Amino acid sequence: MILFLKKIIKKILVLSLHSACKEQGLSKLAKKLSEIVPDLTEQYTDFNVEGKYLITKVRSHHAFQMSLVLEALGLLENKDRELTVVDIGDSSGTHLQYLQALIGKNKIRSVSVNLDPIAVKKIRGKGIEAIESRAEMLHEHPDFSGRVDVFLSFQMLEHLLDPIGFLRTMALKSECEYFVITVPYLHQSRVGLYQVRDQTLELTFNAERTHIFELCSDDWDLIFRFSGWKIVKSVRYIQYPRKNPLTGPRYAWRKFAFDAFY
Repeated sequence: MILFLKKIIKKILVLSLHSACKEQGLSKLAKKLSEIVPDLTEQYTDFNVEGKYLITKVRSHHAFQMSLVLEALGLLENKDRELTVVDIGDSSGTHLQYLQALIGKNKIRSVSVNLDPIAVKKIRGKGIEAIESRAEMLHEHPDFSGRVDVFLSFQMLEHLLDPIGFLRTMALKSECEYFVITVPYLHQSRVGLYQVRDQTLELTFNAERTHIFELCSDDWDLIFRFSGWKIVKSVRYIQYPRKNPLTGPRYAWRKFAFDAFY
């Protein structure tokens, strides 16, 4: 009975995600991304992306993120040259694979940054340039010149001990036009640290799994401006539709994870 209910719930969540993706104009891009990188199994180091629900969830989220990247690249004044895009906190190289296919491999210098040697090895195995470094120390790495057109950072800031210091350093120590960032959307800021909050989870601390500061959008905006960045665009991606009965799952997502991303 429990297994049957779980299957029903996952089917509803998948329908909700598809409806949300369509409502936000991301369905075509999500389909295109699935053609570029059909297999998302090894997207993360800690767990495999398997099953229709997880695959749909991750792919829809990627479509939102890539729509922002493409928009940022479109804002660059001088695009008739090789563009440098650096993905900080990249766990698999997937977004850079998308970008190379969408823009053209010869038009993009793609660089991935991660402190996990396993992730770095995985990314280099795909033929993508990768730097093994903590995000906060990237500016000191010998392979980082600081000349970047667009920085990317997806679900990474909430994992940092000092997100303000990191953002401030990137503003001062790099020549970068745009920084595309996504973080979990919350209605009220809080400290994550679930391993401490609920010790029955028996989760170890590591960079990919540990959320430290989970902030609301207003607080992130203050931090971005304080750190030396001007906000060009802010948008909320929601994992449920607004305009039909499939909006219901948002309450479950809000309780157990995140119903939206910013």
